[in-house]
Amino acid sequence: MRAPPLLVVVVKGYPRLSETFIAQELLGLERAGLRLRIVSLRHPTDTRRHPVHGEIAAEVSYLPEYLHQEPWRVLRGLLACLPRPGFWRALPVFLRDLRRDATPNRARRFGQALVMAAEMPGGPVWIHAHFAHTPASVARYAALILGQRFTISAHAKDIWTSPDWELAEKMRAADWTVTCTASGRDHLAGLAPGAAVHLAYHGLDLGRFPPPAPQRALRDGSYPADPVRLLSVGRAVPKKGFDILLEALAQLPPGLHWRLAHIGGGGEMPALKAQAARLGIAGRIDWRGALAQTEVLAAYGESDIFVLASRRTGDGDRDGLPNVIVEAASQGLAVVGTDLSGIPEFVTDDDTGLLVPSEDAPALAAALARLIAGPGLRARLGRAAQARVHREFDFTPGIARLTDLFRASWSKP
Repeated sequence: MRAPPLLVVVVKGYPRLSETFIAQELLGLERAGLRLRIVSLRHPTDTRRHPVHGEIAAEVSYLPEYLHQEPWRVLRGLLACLPRPGFWRALPVFLRDLRRDATPNRARRFGQALVMAAEMPGGPVWIHAHFAHTPASVARYAALILGQRFTISAHAKDIWTSPDWELAEKMRAADWTVTCTASGRDHLAGLAPGAAVHLAYHGLDLGRFPPPAPQRALRDGSYPADPVRLLSVGRAVPKKGFDILLEALAQLPPGLHWRLAHIGGGGEMPALKAQAARLGIAGRIDWRGALAQTEVLAAYGESDIFVLASRRTGDGDRDGLPNVIVEAASQGLAVVGTDLSGIPEFVTDDDTGLLVPSEDAPALAAALARLIAGPGLRARLGRAAQARVHREFDFTPGIARLTDLFRASWSKP
């Protein structure tokens, strides 16, 4: 029996605090016996790392983030690839893409693919891209140059903001594509009938999310000195809907006492802080910035309600099923989310949480008011959500599914 190939995973940036689900998956695949190498299109920008990043054994290499920064490396890649028959198969594919997307980003991806192909370690390899946009472009071009096959993990922004023609062509070229929500799978399958598109929820490594204390405080918002503690986790970007959340908080009855903690970085932070000040609620919000997973876990334990006001943006970007919702539920928190994309695949209204329409601040305010004043309701929803995590969202089946998909592909001639 031949040895399995080295799994070369192409990611946009590594490590990233906001992509714990990728790190969790990489570690899970290593523990399943797969050999990995990580190829990143960008150097890390986060100053912190999650503990899981330190447990991943895979070697990490970084491609030139901008071609002009490492011209000799790019030139060496070109000279090494020119004699390969695969270069002349990849070139027309790239030129066809460039005609439809005449951007520096497109040219950069082909240059990165040249470097990746030229610097690929010897021996059998398998190329896999995390995200169907730029990482999958680099993976596809490099696979063509090397005469290798490749596969794709698609998630959220890449599904909803990439051109349909590009997604369809990549999926048809790949051995298979896997995604983390049924809504994403159905959309992708409709773009490329006949292409292999699979569903594998990320789930959680429940060993990192131990059960919370059996009893939370029965706060009901009636005591100013002991307000109900709300938590939201996510980058300050438009699709997370934090501006809608602030509008909803400002609409809560004045007699309800609450505080919100927000965890995450992002470019909208100054605007959100200014909005909170205009609304008169700035003094009730703690902006904690980006935190490591252990600190996020502690915040779940200190909170009473988790809320995320996900929305669809003008360019189509939206969440899939945010892992933070599942994380919060694993800690017995009552969850409020929106009826968008994959969120209803986990949150069933008035069963495992409360769902409201996206972009609807009054509806969100009403749901929050119910939970702030209702510790019994919070406890019921939290118990049901926690049970569902353990029943259906342990990450072990997803890792087993991915491992089976890889090994089935590797067994083909």
